[in-house]
Amino acid sequence: GSPYQPAIEALENYPQKKFYNVSKLGGAKYDSLPYSIRVLFESSVRNCDGFLVKETDAMNILDWKTKQNYVEVPFCPARVVLQDFTGIPAMVDFAAMREAVRNAGGDPVKVNPACPTDLTVDHSLQIDFSKCAIQNAPNPGGGDSQKAVSKLSPLRAQPRKVPCRGQTGCRGPCGAGDGSRNSGQFSAQIENTPILCPFHLQPVPEPETVLKNQEMEFGRNRERLQFFKWSSKVFKNVSIIPPETGMAHQVNLEYLSRVVFEVKDLLYPDSVVGTDSHTTMVNGLGILGWGVGGIETEAVMLGMPVTLTLPEVVGCELTGTASPLATSIDIVLGITKHLRQTDVAGKFVEFFGSGVSQLSVADRTTIANMCPEYGAILSFFPVDNVTLKHLKYTGFDKAKLEVMEAYLKAVKLFRNGESSSREPEYSQVVQINLSSIIPYVSGPKRSQDRVAVNNMKSDFQACLNEKSGVKGFQVAAEKQDEMVPVQYEGNEYTLSHGCVVIAAVISCTNNCNPSVMLAAGLLAKKAVEAGLGVKPYIRTSLSPGSGMVTHYLSSSGVLPYLSKLGFEVVGYGCSTCVGNTAPLPEAIRNAIKQGDIIACGVLSGTKNFEGRLCDCVRANYLASPPLVVAYAIAGTVRIDFETEPLGTGFNGKSIYLRDIWPTRRELHTVEEECVISSMFKELKEKMEKGNKRWNLLEAPESTLFPWDLKSTYIRCPSFFDKLAKEPVSPQPIENAHVLLFLGDSVTTDHISPAGSIARSSAAAKYLTNKGLTPREFNSYGARRGNDSVMTRGTFANIKLLNKFIGKPAPRTVHFPSGQTLDVFEAAELYQKEGIPVIILAGKKYGLGSSRDWAAKGPFLLGVKAVLAESYEKVHKSQLIGIGIAPLQFLPGENPSTLGLTGREQFSILFPPELSPGMTLDIKTSTGKVFSVIALFDNDVEVTLYRSGGNLNFVARRFL
Repeated sequence: GSPYQPAIEALENYPQKKFYNVSKLGGAKYDSLPYSIRVLFESSVRNCDGFLVKETDAMNILDWKTKQNYVEVPFCPARVVLQDFTGIPAMVDFAAMREAVRNAGGDPVKVNPACPTDLTVDHSLQIDFSKCAIQNAPNPGGGDSQKAVSKLSPLRAQPRKVPCRGQTGCRGPCGAGDGSRNSGQFSAQIENTPILCPFHLQPVPEPETVLKNQEMEFGRNRERLQFFKWSSKVFKNVSIIPPETGMAHQVNLEYLSRVVFEVKDLLYPDSVVGTDSHTTMVNGLGILGWGVGGIETEAVMLGMPVTLTLPEVVGCELTGTASPLATSIDIVLGITKHLRQTDVAGKFVEFFGSGVSQLSVADRTTIANMCPEYGAILSFFPVDNVTLKHLKYTGFDKAKLEVMEAYLKAVKLFRNGESSSREPEYSQVVQINLSSIIPYVSGPKRSQDRVAVNNMKSDFQACLNEKSGVKGFQVAAEKQDEMVPVQYEGNEYTLSHGCVVIAAVISCTNNCNPSVMLAAGLLAKKAVEAGLGVKPYIRTSLSPGSGMVTHYLSSSGVLPYLSKLGFEVVGYGCSTCVGNTAPLPEAIRNAIKQGDIIACGVLSGTKNFEGRLCDCVRANYLASPPLVVAYAIAGTVRIDFETEPLGTGFNGKSIYLRDIWPTRRELHTVEEECVISSMFKELKEKMEKGNKRWNLLEAPESTLFPWDLKSTYIRCPSFFDKLAKEPVSPQPIENAHVLLFLGDSVTTDHISPAGSIARSSAAAKYLTNKGLTPREFNSYGARRGNDSVMTRGTFANIKLLNKFIGKPAPRTVHFPSGQTLDVFEAAELYQKEGIPVIILAGKKYGLGSSRDWAAKGPFLLGVKAVLAESYEKVHKSQLIGIGIAPLQFLPGENPSTLGLTGREQFSILFPPELSPGMTLDIKTSTGKVFSVIALFDNDVEVTLYRSGGNLNFVARRFL
C-alpha cells in the first residue's frame, strides 16, 4: 500500500467517505501549485508503491516550482478511453497476450486491463449516402413541398392531425404506414430523437441516410464488432459503447466523465488518457486528461504509469467580452492564436480570470479540445460553479454533486470566481482580452493560417497570385477569372476559382458546443424563409456527432431547414474528419480538372490538410458551422459578406448575411427552450439500452479468442513470439541496409496512413489475394486489427518522399538486387535474406497525431533502429515501446555533413549496460565511423527497450 496511508481522512459531514488530504500533506507549497499539478500530486500520493511511483516522485511534484522541466514523473490516470480504430489493436494485443501467457505456462484469466477502459466505436463511419432520399422524393400529399417546410412554426413544428399513412409514393422514412415499402425496415430500428418528415410533419424514426450508413457499418464491420463484444464479456474493466451512439469526444464528455471517482468509499479526482487526440476536451470539465498513443494507452491498461516531464504551466488570464458575430469557435481560434504565439508546446495551460465565468462548459471543452492544434499538452479549467450547474443538467444527482463539491473544496481543487481568491503561481501568465476577438476562418491549407472573415475575398485572391506553397496556388493572372460551364441534373452551372463544392458541418470540435450548431440551424431557417438555397452539386452533409446535438437541432425545429439546404444528417460518426467523404459528382470533378479550378471545401472539423478531403479540392477552410452554411449558400469563398449579398431571395430581394445571422439573444432563448436535462436522460437510456443490432450480435464467450484464420480484419499479431521468462539483452545490429532515406518532418500519416487503401498498394494485393474486391477493402483505420494489412500499409502514403526514389511514391530500392519495389516488398526480401534494416531521417521524425501502427508497422517490417536529427517526443517513446532504438545524430551532424548516401551498410553495437542518453558508435561498410545518441530518457525506457518493448515487459508479469 501507499506510504501515505496516514493522510487518509473522512470528508466533513460525510463520515463514511474517505479521501487523501493532499492539501494538509502539502501545506503552503500545495496552495501555490496550479490546479492541474495538484491533480498530479494527488495521483502520485494515492498510487505510490515504491517501484513505478516512488515517494520522491510525489515530493518532486510538490516541488513543482523548482523542479518543472527538470524531472520526469509518473502519472496513473483513473481511466482510459479508446476509440475503435485504436481500440482494436489494444484489445487484439490483450487477446494475443492471453494466448502467449497460456503458452508460456501462465494463467490467461489474469490478463485484464488494470484500469477502467471505455471503448467507443465510431470512427469507421464512411459517408456512403450523402443526400437522403427525402430530398428527391415525390410529394405524395400534393401541394408544394416548399410550403410544407415553411408551415413549421418558428420553433416547434405542429404535427398535422391526419396520421401519415406512408402512401406508396412517399420515400420519406416515416415508416408509419401499411403501404410504405420501407415500413418493416424502419420499424425495427433503434429509436433516435424524433426528426420530422418534412412532407407530413410526422416524427420519423431516423433519416434514411443514417440507417443506410448503419446497415453498411454493421455489415462491413460485423467481425470487429463481434470481437469487441467478446472483449466486453471476457475482460474485466472493459466497457463498450456501441456504434451510432455518438463520437468519442462527445460521449466522453457527456457520459463517461466521472469528475470525481468514488471507489469503495474512497474519493479521488477523475483523470484520463485516451488514444484520441481530442481527449483533452475533458479538461474543460476540470478533468485532467490528454491524448497518448495506442501503445502508451495499452501500457496504462496494463498497469504502468504514463511518464511525463514535470511541465511548465502557463496561466491564461481571460478578461473582457467577445463580439456578437464571434461564435465559440472564433473565441477558440482567437485563444488558440494567442497560445500558439506564446509557445505553449509541451506545457500545461490553465485558465483563470473574470472572463472564464463567461465561458460555458461547452466553450471550455471546445478550447480544451483544440490543444493538439496549438501544441499544449492540455488546457485545464478547474471545476467552478459553472461546471457544477452544467453537471446538474447532464444528469448528476444532487447528492452526488454535493459530495463532489465538498470533496473538491476539501482538496482545494474548486475554483472560486472571486478575483480576491489567491491565484496559483504559474510559470508565466498570458492575458487575453476577449473583446479583441473577431470571426476567422482557417485555411486554405493549414489550420494555423487564419483569415478574418471580412478579409476572405482579398486573401483568396492573394492565394491565387502567390506562388505554390503553404498558402499559394500560383494561378496565372489571365486564368483567375476562368469560368467552366457544367451540366448537372439537367441544369447548367458555372464553376470558377473559389467555388464551394464541399460544405460539411461536422461534429469534431465545435459542436460539442451545440450553440454553434444551433446558430447554423437558425441561420438555415432564416435563409430558407428568405428564399435562399444551396446549389445541388455542392456535397453538403451534417454529421452531428452525438444525440445531444441532434436533440438540439430537432427540438428547436431547425433540422428540416438544414435538410432543405441539403445538410442531411449522415450518421453519428467521425466522417469527413478522417478523409472518408463520398466522391464528388463525376461532372463536377471533370469540370474542376478541365479548368484546373481551385475548388473549395468548407468544413467545421479541425483538420484541413491539403488533399485529405478529396484530391481535386485544393483549398479547404475550417469555419464555424453557421459560416459553413453561409458559404454553401453563397457558393463561393470569393465574397465580402459586408458588401455583397449571399443571393437573391423571394421577390428578387438581395439578402445579406447580416439579414439572416442569428443574434446571441435569439440563440440563448432557443437554447434555453431546447436544452433540457431530458436530453441527457435520453442519452443515458440509449447507452444503457444499446441498439437492437448490437444487442442481437452474437459473440463467443471463451477465455481465449477463437481466431478465424480466414479473417481479413483480425489476426493474432506476432509481438509475443519470443516471450520468455527472462528478457534477452539487446542484440547488435550488423550490416543493416537503409530501408528508407527520408527528409525532415516525416509525419505519422506518412508512416502509417489512416485513409483508404490504394488499389495498386501492397495491402490491396494482399486483400485481393484473399478474394476481396476493391469495394470491400475498407480503410487502413478499419483494418488496424490485421497486422498483415497494417504492415503492408506502413510507408504506403503516396506523398512519401524517399531520397532513393527522388519523387513522392511509397517505394524504395532493395540494394542487394537493385530493384525498385513497394516498401513492404523490399522489407520482406530483406527479412527473407536475414538482413536487418534501419531508417535514415531528418528533423522532427514522427510529427502529427499519434498512431500506434507508426511504430508497430516499422517493427514488423524488420526496422531495428531509426537514425534521425530529431524526433517528435510521443513518437520517440512509441518506438521504444515497441522495441525499435531511436538514435539521434550529434548536434550539427546529419547524413549530408557525414557524407552518407544511404547505400552503405550500417553496424551498431549496444554495450551490455545501457544507460539513458549514452552515445553509441556506428560503423559503415565504407569504413566511416560516427557517434550517435541513444535517446533513452530514463531507466524505465532502458528497461522497456531491453525487455523488447512494453507488451513483453508486462506479459512477463503474468508468468
